[in-house]
Amino acid sequence: MRPNVALTIAAGFSTAAAVTLEELCTTSYAASKLPATGTYQGITIDENSVITTLTSNSALKDNTFYPDAAVSYCNITFSYTHDGRGDLVHVAYFAPDPSTFQNRFLATGGGGLAINSGASSVSGGVSIGAIAGLTDGGFGSFNTQADAHFLLANGTVNWENVYMFGYQAIHEMTVLGKAFTKNLMAVENGTKMYAYYQGCSEGGREGWSQVQRFEELDGASIGAPAFRYAHQQIQHLYSNVVEKTLNYFPPPCELQAIVNATIKFCDPLDGKTDGVVARSDLCKLKFNINSTIGTPYYCAASTGGGGGFGPGAGQPTPEQKGNVSAKAVAVASTILSGLHDLQGRQAYFSYQPAATFADARTKYNNASGKWELSISGLGGEFVTRYLWLQDTSTLTSLEGVTYDTMVDWIYGLWQLYEDSLQTTWPDLSRFQASGAKILHFHGESDDSIPAASSVHYWDSVRTTLHPTLSYNDSTTALQSFYRLFLVPGAGHCGANTGQPNGGWPQTSMQQLIAWVEGGVAPEMLNATVALGANKGQSQRICMWPLRPVYSGNATVPDCVWDEKSVETWRYELDAFKLPVY
Repeated sequence: MRPNVALTIAAGFSTAAAVTLEELCTTSYAASKLPATGTYQGITIDENSVITTLTSNSALKDNTFYPDAAVSYCNITFSYTHDGRGDLVHVAYFAPDPSTFQNRFLATGGGGLAINSGASSVSGGVSIGAIAGLTDGGFGSFNTQADAHFLLANGTVNWENVYMFGYQAIHEMTVLGKAFTKNLMAVENGTKMYAYYQGCSEGGREGWSQVQRFEELDGASIGAPAFRYAHQQIQHLYSNVVEKTLNYFPPPCELQAIVNATIKFCDPLDGKTDGVVARSDLCKLKFNINSTIGTPYYCAASTGGGGGFGPGAGQPTPEQKGNVSAKAVAVASTILSGLHDLQGRQAYFSYQPAATFADARTKYNNASGKWELSISGLGGEFVTRYLWLQDTSTLTSLEGVTYDTMVDWIYGLWQLYEDSLQTTWPDLSRFQASGAKILHFHGESDDSIPAASSVHYWDSVRTTLHPTLSYNDSTTALQSFYRLFLVPGAGHCGANTGQPNGGWPQTSMQQLIAWVEGGVAPEMLNATVALGANKGQSQRICMWPLRPVYSGNATVPDCVWDEKSVETWRYELDAFKLPVY
């Protein structure tokens, strides 16, 4: 209940305008409160572009990052141009009823190649008493993705587009949003207004783009960031190249049988058998994946649909049955070991044991009656469009592609987008000096962005900021403003249907607020079970680098130091001459 203290503290200082939400939500009123000319150098706001839309008692339900609530808000949109550029950028700000405003502004990000997450994030911001903002990045509309205009007509990179997606658009939306919030809610000069960020996946990368470059925020809640962009996007193709190299294309059900066996063995390693792998590090140390050879599997035929992540997801599938083969285990084992070049040097890390093999999902060919390669569309586009500068998102073949080819692709993308999309700058000293705080979390069974990615960055920041301190002392120093949590059993930016009893940090923003506004630093992260029979159950998550161990019938884990386990998360990415942060 600690976060409520912070909410109360902030509410006591609210100086919102003495108007109702209905009065605020008029075009004339909103237009009169637009940020003043010169708020952001080189930007001109179109005063005639303001549109207001009132929403009353909207149900915020089963939101990944906010508890259930009923919210009322005014959606205020307007547009601006960059002087001399001839572009048009749209921003939207969801304003709560002035009586519930708690002197907060919330910036939000997107996912995949989208720069915003629509109403889900900003309406959640309203529930914490914030005006919450999003942007279209200047890509044409709030529903237009960043790759729509990635290339210019002459076939070269639209660098204005890249920099807007990389960091600039979120920054502009934040600076304008803070000024707009103060005007709209009549926040008096000298009254503290807190600025926050919330986002996951691409939204997580966007959050780090703000933390690493600017000092506009007081706090950021960042999940499973898709930073280390070159490595991460090519990682989506790695499973496909493994299948092509080993010339085996396992039915999805066969790989799932390996995952299920992994979960069964590794579940109790934390001292509690609950269907959740909380210690994927112990799983790496103790589980022999070869033990799954011969395990029977069966999956009924499917008509497809239902979406899902990874190549081939949502496609119709025939009945699948058999026994796990040595070839399938070889594919799974090679995927889990991570990308190495042909000299055996590590280029990147892969997913933790118990994560599903989403990137390796194959497709069924009805004509041949065989399972075939299904190339990741997400990974493929970063080769065709972002590296080769071809106006297509489809990589049609992996013929001739080796592990060395993948390393070359990573290097090429890294060089091209080091200053825009890579987003791994480890020197956070300016952000730290500003007094701001970061809550960073990552699902341990994430099958889209390896959990080791977040651990590797955390360690890069630790050693960059405190190169002369011991591990323990540097960890303590870093945790004064930056805390990382690995979420047991969780998938990509949310609960995991394969491990439904694992909690998810749905109230991370409330804990961040408690830290920033109330000085209550979270020693453990609160989590809520979102799926299955235990839906609604509260759990607690250990702060990295401590690892969870349950004793007896305890419902809260002991958070312990385990050197051998922590070592499994450390990688020397020696396939590259440059350090990989």
